[in-house]
Amino acid sequence: MRTPLSQLAAALVALTPATLFAQPNAAITPQETAARRDAVAARIDSGVLIAFGGRALVHDFSTFYQLPAFRYLTELNEPDAALVMVVRNKRPQSTLFLTPLDARTAFYYGVRVDSTSSMATYGMPGRSSAALPAYLDSLAATGMPFYHVPDVETMDFARNDTLTRGQEALKGLAKRFPALAVRNGMPFVLQVRAKKSDAEMALIRQAAEISAEGHRAAMLTANPTREYELRAALEYEFTRRGAERPAYGSIVGAGINGTTLHYMKAGDPAKPGDLVVMDAAAEYRGYAADITRTIPVSGTYTPEQRQLYKLVRDAQDVAERFSKPGMSVRAAADSSVALRARGLAALGLVESVDALFDPPWNVNCATSPAQCRQSNLWMIHGITHGIGLAVHDPMQENGPDAKFAVGDAFTIEPGIYVSTKALDVLPDTPKNRAFIAKVRNTVLKYQNTGVRIEDDYIITGKGLERISLVPREMDEIEALMKRRAKIQP
Repeated sequence: MRTPLSQLAAALVALTPATLFAQPNAAITPQETAARRDAVAARIDSGVLIAFGGRALVHDFSTFYQLPAFRYLTELNEPDAALVMVVRNKRPQSTLFLTPLDARTAFYYGVRVDSTSSMATYGMPGRSSAALPAYLDSLAATGMPFYHVPDVETMDFARNDTLTRGQEALKGLAKRFPALAVRNGMPFVLQVRAKKSDAEMALIRQAAEISAEGHRAAMLTANPTREYELRAALEYEFTRRGAERPAYGSIVGAGINGTTLHYMKAGDPAKPGDLVVMDAAAEYRGYAADITRTIPVSGTYTPEQRQLYKLVRDAQDVAERFSKPGMSVRAAADSSVALRARGLAALGLVESVDALFDPPWNVNCATSPAQCRQSNLWMIHGITHGIGLAVHDPMQENGPDAKFAVGDAFTIEPGIYVSTKALDVLPDTPKNRAFIAKVRNTVLKYQNTGVRIEDDYIITGKGLERISLVPREMDEIEALMKRRAKIQP
């Protein structure tokens, strides 16, 4: 007997998460980008801000994505553009310099915005890129200071001196006008970027929802035998749900690879008995999520894996309790570190909570003993960073006295990584020999076990909200993985 079409449709709706084809009403409008430029101008007072966008790709097998800072100021997602903002008494006058394609090339790659459509689309007048050098020279001749927004992919990989279009243009300008004051304008942009608007929060939430479904799909992958099968499941789901691309290089590491923080090769076997660290998320309309889950290939955690997982999960819980508006960012991190240190001592992976070792990195243990605690060998990264147009985006406050505030979007991501390879890189000192002798057998018990749990959060007027809603408790993950299909070889 055939099932009525209406019943099939109802069943499909029941099986499909609400987020599958959901598109938020939020969008970054010209009015919002204008407000962003106004906020940057207020910090400059008077001067010329120059920002270059990303360049056209030199190959045809990828897609152009705009540099985060340039997109923040313009929302223009086309290559070979520049923004010049002349600020007088904190009031900006902005102009886009554009590189339209010739008519024939446009048949291949599409029509770009030009001077006739720039105002209507982006709320700024547009001029040809060919006019930019003379325009900059005329502004430099006035003696106003220049503020350059470096055209780098992310601030994580910024260099003091690069061969980017923007750096080269400013070098040439400085040669022609030796008295010209050229300053870094990026700090002003990052200050404004740090507080997320309602529209940005909606886009980050959507990125997190898409990313969560990717992790759910990976947990349901039938018979995974290689890391890249899980990566494919994650990234397929990102694309299927409307993401532009992964927000960063997907990290899928099984066994010992899960103890390498940024392992991205994803080519090794994923064997029963292994844990797999999956740090992967989607970018949606320029905004990034950042989610990590650690799952057992077999579908069931071993007792030793459960011990480390519970320790990391408890560390995330305690950090959440301290990550509320007005609370200290450092206190959240310190609470997570302290809980894990006590747990590592109880398991025998360190000699005691405060026991020291000689690290394989440069640090003065006499003046900074906390950085030389043995527990740091097994938990070697921080637990919080902002998210937004970059996967490591600014938060509103920095430094030892920073506090969480409404408008922050960030992660909480404690981890523990246990492998004898960490012992092998320790300097050969009496202190380290004693440490290794004391813990080596215990390390072998938890050998090649990496656990990281990472979620995304926003702070609104209602308080802290976790927006990456994918199973994270061990029992939840095991229950979901029991629903995996079985494929017979």
